[in-house]
Amino acid sequence: MEIKTNYISRIDKTRVEALYRDVDDYEELDGMKIESVHAVCFCGGKMVLVYEKDKKTWSSPGGGVEDGESVEQAVVREVREESNMKVIQQKLIGVQINILENGRKIIQTRSVCLVEPYGDFVSDPAGDVTEIKLIDPAEYAKYYYWGANSDRMMERALDKAKEMQEMFIPK
Repeated sequence: MEIKTNYISRIDKTRVEALYRDVDDYEELDGMKIESVHAVCFCGGKMVLVYEKDKKTWSSPGGGVEDGESVEQAVVREVREESNMKVIQQKLIGVQINILENGRKIIQTRSVCLVEPYGDFVSDPAGDVTEIKLIDPAEYAKYYYWGANSDRMMERALDKAKEMQEMFIPK
């Protein structure tokens, strides 16, 4: 499924055209230059949010992909750095292409993760994230919302998280 929407960036208040597409396999990303990753994380049934002080906004953990790093490695690193949580399982759920007003395209992946804390959150090594919060996933739109793209991403994240959790239930 593909969804095209527009939203206003909370950072610089410019218009962003966003194309979200469901993706289940990393091979579907071949040829794309992935700049950043975002992970919808669940810890004990709650969704993990991070507060970025400079952007004055809540979001899911995520950030840039470093040289030589795979998408999966970037997700694990970003989740650890921004929330002090360990990724137990992750699945790719989508890709989003953001087209900025100046025509620049930013390609980002969307993943879902089951996580557990290493310990208490103290701080993000980069100093960007100053707080984490565990919320009821049904309330995510109170914290961040990018239109139909967000709704589809959350629908996929919840479905995949449920599948991952069921793998751990003895039969």
